[in-house]
Amino acid sequence: MPSFVKLCLDVMKIFVIFVVCTLLFYYVIKGLHSEYEKLDRYEYPQGNAIKVMGENKETDWWERLSIFFRLGE
Repeated sequence: MPSFVKLCLDVMKIFVIFVVCTLLFYYVIKGLHSEYEKLDRYEYPQGNAIKVMGENKETDWWERLSIFFRLGE
């Protein structure tokens, strides 16, 4: 009988530790989410940023299609 009580107490300790760690993990992830949610993903670049690719109206659709097949995009 005492071993059964000891087993139940050990199971309860593991359960409590699991619940505490799960809640800690949840609130850390929630805090990180709220921190990164404030960042603006589409803000204009700062400093010496240059535009890499612009819209080129000179190329015809055959050339664009060949680039598509060559690059596999």
